[in-house]
Amino acid sequence: MPKMKTHSASKKRFAKTKNGKIKRAKAYRRHHAWAKGSEDIRNLRGIAYVSKADSAKFKVLLPY
Repeated sequence: MPKMKTHSASKKRFAKTKNGKIKRAKAYRRHHAWAKGSEDIRNLRGIAYVSKADSAKFKVLLPY
């Protein structure tokens, strides 16, 4: 059986941690900053994790 291919768009946007969780960037950060408060922008910093409900889908997209 051939090796599964990693989904190219997903490998650019997500990363697996050592424990198997999937890291992602937070949305709504790039444009329209004038409409957001400084606290809103500050809370969009850093990383977030994919929810457990969605993680099964990502295991197919990111097998390795």
